[in-house]
Amino acid sequence: MGKRSRQRQKNQPTGRDDRDHAGWGAGYADIVKENKLFEHYYQELGLVPAGEFEQFMDAMREPLPATIRITGYKSHAKEILHCLKDKYFKDIQEVEIDGQKIEAPQPLIWYPDEQAWHTNMSRKIIRKSPLLEKFHQFLVSETESGNISRQEAVSMIPPLLLKIESHHKILDMCAAPGSKTAQLIEMLHSDMDVPFPEGFVIANDVDNKRCYLLVHQAKRLNSPCIMVVNHDASCIPTLNIDSDGRKDILFYDRILCDVPCSGDGTMRKNIDVWKKWTTSNSLHLHGLQMRIAVRGVEQLAVGGRMVYSTCSLNPIEDEAVIAALLEKSEGALELADASADLPGLKWMPGVSSWKLMTKEGQWFSDWSEVPSNRRTQIRPTMFPPTDSEKLAGMHLERCMRILPHHQNTGGFFVAVLVKKAPMPWNRRYPKLKRDVSSGSAVQAEGSPAASTPTDAARLPESVPAAAEGGGEVEAGGPEGGADTEAGAPKRALCAQESSGKVCGPPACKKMKLFGYKEDPFVFLTEEDPVFITIQSFYDLAPNFPKLNVLTRTHDGKKRHLYMVSKELRNVLLNNSERMKVINTGVKVWSRNSDGEEFGSPFRLAQERVTVKKVD
Repeated sequence: MGKRSRQRQKNQPTGRDDRDHAGWGAGYADIVKENKLFEHYYQELGLVPAGEFEQFMDAMREPLPATIRITGYKSHAKEILHCLKDKYFKDIQEVEIDGQKIEAPQPLIWYPDEQAWHTNMSRKIIRKSPLLEKFHQFLVSETESGNISRQEAVSMIPPLLLKIESHHKILDMCAAPGSKTAQLIEMLHSDMDVPFPEGFVIANDVDNKRCYLLVHQAKRLNSPCIMVVNHDASCIPTLNIDSDGRKDILFYDRILCDVPCSGDGTMRKNIDVWKKWTTSNSLHLHGLQMRIAVRGVEQLAVGGRMVYSTCSLNPIEDEAVIAALLEKSEGALELADASADLPGLKWMPGVSSWKLMTKEGQWFSDWSEVPSNRRTQIRPTMFPPTDSEKLAGMHLERCMRILPHHQNTGGFFVAVLVKKAPMPWNRRYPKLKRDVSSGSAVQAEGSPAASTPTDAARLPESVPAAAEGGGEVEAGGPEGGADTEAGAPKRALCAQESSGKVCGPPACKKMKLFGYKEDPFVFLTEEDPVFITIQSFYDLAPNFPKLNVLTRTHDGKKRHLYMVSKELRNVLLNNSERMKVINTGVKVWSRNSDGEEFGSPFRLAQERVTVKKVD
């Protein structure tokens, strides 16, 4: 049977010889980088300055340059930079490929301390020349060790605009694949003398499989201050922490809200976008982007900063979302002026007027023009505010749109929001008469946290404000509002019960978990016999933070011991039932059975030894 099958295969023409002689990529139809609807749409919107549209389209058709970023908080970052400049970049100047001389890599003029570089070499060119193979191998090895990150230039902008300090509590809402998350971790560890910063990064993604890309990125940096979680960003749960012996709600100092988008700014690297792009993409994503952004500002601390960003140039996904957020906030949010934060970066100011087009080519300038049969797909928040005075007060020109032809980058949009006060639907919780038997009571957002863990769990920060008379305030507008972990905010109030009480927020539903079932996170106790032998063998200082050491099993032998910061320990202990943690901490010790005869069954792990140091 097998012999006859092989004979048939031998006799059939495969065309392999033709493809081999035709060169790399033969046999596959080239993707035509043309989309008339895309060109017509952006020409009509006028986002590109007059006379530059042809340059804009030419740049979109060119391959995206390769960019690298040196890990800034590493103590030997200057040595890496010196090695790149004096050894590799000089050699590259002499290289010619297909008769074209390769330009030496240049620093991104807007990135601090020459820590980011770009080159006109595409990834294909880097792999094409044997003379560049050594440089490529260096990049790969240093990337794996965490000294270098290969990241698109415009992707580096949002973390810089967050202005992170070591004590900040940071949430990355849509974090995968994790290049921006790695940047956030680096900034948190900017002071190398502090192995355990007071702040931390919680990196979230809705896709369970993509969460493991986040874990891979985080492990390269060996930080005890990172936690990867798996939730829908539009209803990511409110977390509790212990604060001076009482339960309090965790509000974040910095939030990165890099939402899912149509991605038309990525056409230079994602060629499929050329044939798949349509105006319907933005219409379908606007509601999700709104819900994620609303959930983000709800969890932002007063005085905190949230950066909203997309890799789309479409105002429906950009200024429309920002304008709707500002309008709903009733003055609680302010669009910050970030024009001086990145000197050297070229960007276009946000627009305050735009139109909407369907995939059939029909244009609408105002919600009133939308026919009734279209109003389920097209929403009022997709249009600019009609009140000219209110629109001027939003200062949408402070938004930043990066166009590809200005500095040879991808397309990008970014806006910085500062929270001045609690959101209007968060300023007052529904009142609940004290239950003498349980002694529990609902407290307002500005007051200390709920008196018991149960109370805190029933007080999601996204509960809407309610009038004294029991009126209901809509939290999410036409898109249905930001979902809380217990359900939509509209259900926060209900009719009086027979006992005369006014209902508070509904009881939390049991969280549904998807994807792989993760091992538990179990902290060691003060007198755990496993750690006693470690402390004796390694002669650890008495003040070593042993309570921050955890393992991934309740029963049986502990294979690995991990360490987290004190603040992340607080988060883990108070929220184990309300969030799905994929990974956290850094591995410090691993079991080695051969070591038992020498006094300790655990050896120091390769990932990080320096986190063990305590003065």
